[in-house]
Amino acid sequence: MPERPYTYYDFTLSLCPECLRRVDAKIVFENGNVYMLKNCPDHGFQKVLIATDVEYYKNIRNYNKASEMPLHFNTKTHYGCPYDCGLCQDHEQHSCLTIIEITDRCNLTCPTCYAMSSPHYGRHSTVEEVERMLDIIVANEGSPDVVQISGGEPTVHPDFFTILDIAKQKPIRHLMVNTNGIRIAKDEEFVKRLASYMPDFEIYLQFDSFKPTALKQLRGEDLTDIRRKAIDNLNKFNLSTTLVVTLQKELNDDEIGEIIEFGTQQRCVRGVTFQPIQVAGRHENFDPATDRITMTDVRDKILKQTNIFQPNDLIPVPCNPDALVMGYALKVAGKVFPMTRYIDPAHLLNNSRNTIVYEQDAALHSHLLKIFSTGISVDRVEENFKQLLCCLPEIHAPGLSYENLFRIIIMRFIDAYDFDVRAIKKSCVHIVHKDGRVIPFETMNLFYRDEKEKYVKELQAEKTSLPV
Repeated sequence: MPERPYTYYDFTLSLCPECLRRVDAKIVFENGNVYMLKNCPDHGFQKVLIATDVEYYKNIRNYNKASEMPLHFNTKTHYGCPYDCGLCQDHEQHSCLTIIEITDRCNLTCPTCYAMSSPHYGRHSTVEEVERMLDIIVANEGSPDVVQISGGEPTVHPDFFTILDIAKQKPIRHLMVNTNGIRIAKDEEFVKRLASYMPDFEIYLQFDSFKPTALKQLRGEDLTDIRRKAIDNLNKFNLSTTLVVTLQKELNDDEIGEIIEFGTQQRCVRGVTFQPIQVAGRHENFDPATDRITMTDVRDKILKQTNIFQPNDLIPVPCNPDALVMGYALKVAGKVFPMTRYIDPAHLLNNSRNTIVYEQDAALHSHLLKIFSTGISVDRVEENFKQLLCCLPEIHAPGLSYENLFRIIIMRFIDAYDFDVRAIKKSCVHIVHKDGRVIPFETMNLFYRDEKEKYVKELQAEKTSLPV
């Protein structure tokens, strides 16, 4: 009998990238890659590469854990995912990280912006509006894990520090500021004031490339000097920082290892987050057929471009394994020691905080013996190295602190091309809408920004009018 050129693996619901209507989709394996096959009645057949490592893709399912819900949901389920966002009652994950956009304005006009931010677009939110959004997060989460103040560019907001003061008064476990670093580079006193908000405060710093040509394509201008000066100022005050890399295939993916190595050498840097471009918003000069880079591409390049990590150091994050990869290391005595390989996977799949167990690395063992002067056993440090969050771990061990942490995160922001309703329902990175709904990052950028929401209402009306 004739055979198809692929192996059928799964079925899901996706979107047509042209009209954003839901369509059936097959997940298939072909020539070592994972593809999504779908067909829109109006726009035809589409074949989308979603992974380049079949075994890793299959292993993702082994990392699913029981869903953690918010304390309450904000919207009802009526039209079906993704047309009910807010969080609706059918969503399967609470907000691990919640973003508040305090302004539409930005001091850049990035060609890759997932919104439409610019120096002249939109408005600043009022302090009252921002506090209302913070209170919505607290009502949903109780003690939110991570809240990120974002924009636009949040540091251009005239009431920026008033907003930080209010946020620090809320029961938020970890507060972040998402920034392009321009003000941090130009104003040392500004950085000093930011450092006063530590601990449990972090800068999420845009850091895409060392190459002027790549920066111009991604950000519209050469920010090389800005990045260097921003890092210098952050190092001066040891202000906890995550380097955030927007990745585009054959533009800056050859720098992944170099950026990780650079990060390990910076006093202030606690890790690097890699974010493959999401096809939403402004994406100039981007061809999704040729310029996409998958989550497994990034993972493979990390392994090939560094001497730090092994395959079992970069594993799926259980709250949303289809979209997040994590790897943790310790910076001790000037060296970097990967730790994720010592995690017991069974501990990842329950609702307790993740723990690390290590027994094999002799060099790390030796260094930790010197640090643990209290005589604590380092054969199994489960009780002292604990409360490992999926995105931001807390270290409770004698002689170690958050400053010793180095983490790698790959964050796949799903778009209309690789949209998979199964993964979207597990999304744990959310944005507070201006009207108070809490919306997954992916669907916010596809459906719920400004004029885009008019089209969502058209799709909702269309579904309502369909015969049952």
